[in-house]
Amino acid sequence: MDHRSIILISGVLLLLMTATVALESLKRRNLGIDASVLEVCRSRLRVWWILFGSLICVLLIGTVATVFFFGLISFWAMREYITLTPTRPADHKTLFGVFFIWTPLQFILVGFDSEWFRSVFGIGTYSVYSVLLPAYAFLILPASIAISNDPKRFLERVAKIQVGLLICVYSLSYAPAILTTSLTQDAPEPNLSDVYAVGLEDKLMMPIEKALSTPSSIVDLPVSDLSTPKTGQTPRKILTSDNLCLLVVFVVLIQLSDIFQFLWQQVFGQHKIAPSINSNKTYEGVLLGAFSTSLIAVVLWYFTPFEFWWQPAIIGFIISLMGFAGSITMSAIKRDRGVKNYGSLIEGHNGILDRIDSLCFAAPVFFHLVWIFLNI
Repeated sequence: MDHRSIILISGVLLLLMTATVALESLKRRNLGIDASVLEVCRSRLRVWWILFGSLICVLLIGTVATVFFFGLISFWAMREYITLTPTRPADHKTLFGVFFIWTPLQFILVGFDSEWFRSVFGIGTYSVYSVLLPAYAFLILPASIAISNDPKRFLERVAKIQVGLLICVYSLSYAPAILTTSLTQDAPEPNLSDVYAVGLEDKLMMPIEKALSTPSSIVDLPVSDLSTPKTGQTPRKILTSDNLCLLVVFVVLIQLSDIFQFLWQQVFGQHKIAPSINSNKTYEGVLLGAFSTSLIAVVLWYFTPFEFWWQPAIIGFIISLMGFAGSITMSAIKRDRGVKNYGSLIEGHNGILDRIDSLCFAAPVFFHLVWIFLNI
């Protein structure tokens, strides 16, 4: 693991520890701060420890473990969503396909090395996983429900499943896709010997992949004639520091954006955006939160591959707005169903979907903005 990755991960852990100590100190000193605000911050902090602790662990293992981790989160979030939006018995076969065919297939495609996939199938993985769900799955799902021979509330049932698949699976899959994508369009694929392994699985698998990718007549060739395999010759994408840092920066920005918006709306809460949907969201909180996130993105510029400081600034501002879009959308769904939270998994937030709604909406936008800024 290179020095940038070590500094970034250490900085995240140090920030969490500092925030924990600070909140405990504020609670004990009783400085007149609203107790409910402190409790919300404490509950969010507990979630951050779980989220970042788990994320750092799987990143230290490697790409496959990280993609699998996000796949589990997606599966869990989809389960919470379907539980909240009741379906009919005739939909069970369709839901089986959603959970055990479409969701795993999406993340399997995301986890493949795109160059290896192109060498085998003649097409990059992005060209497949970017259209698999919004094109093919969205056409097959209504047909599958229609075959069940139950026309009652047909359009409503189809829409519920499609929206859940779009938010909980398709959009979230772009987060681990940050690890497996080539950051620049024309950059040559490095040899395995030139890529510094940053994950445990890389250190374990690279010697095996090198051995498997050497010529079959290895015993008849001098050592100097043995070509070093390239990353595109194995289906597993090797984890690089640039991709790792980008994913960590993305998650940090989204989580900070949520807390920035919450804190600013406590100070400037005059103009509610949609009080019937979420009584806490204000125009001032959203805009000031976006600007604050943009500033933090500039601070984290060193850990990104961007050439200019304004590139992360723009990305930070936009994904903060997308995080708000995710939060207000999922709040509208909860109000429609007459519930307060999506589940009872996480203390203080009661469901994993309550904490990743902003991440789901921001992930595909972050992914594409990164690619655009690195290739324009």
